[in-house]
Amino acid sequence: MKSFENLDVWKAAHKSVLEIYKITKKFPEDERFRLIDQLCRSAASVPANISEGTGKKTLNEYIQFLYNARGSLEETRYHLILARDLDYIDKKEFETLSEQYNSVGKMLNGLIKSLKSSQNKTRTKDQEPRT
Repeated sequence: MKSFENLDVWKAAHKSVLEIYKITKKFPEDERFRLIDQLCRSAASVPANISEGTGKKTLNEYIQFLYNARGSLEETRYHLILARDLDYIDKKEFETLSEQYNSVGKMLNGLIKSLKSSQNKTRTKDQEPRT
């Protein structure tokens, strides 16, 4: 299995986290333990779950961690909507980050689909009668 650092989806998710940390520096101080904390945690959870999944013993466990990453991605998208609606980020920042997270989501879905497909091929192969 590849190192998680070589996965394009991990690279894109990590890049997005770095952007989140930059933009939250501009948020009001009273959001430090509220929205800033929630947004940074959910954003960092995406690449963290991808990396943790690569270290799991089975393919099923790996896929489950990718689903966890996808859930964290959706949570992050909500927090970005909230930040936009509270005028903590402007429309351009929101659109840029939304596009990045849409791209990460597509890559995650593609990786999950690919892994499930290879898993199904392995199962089918194992079930074929031997001659």
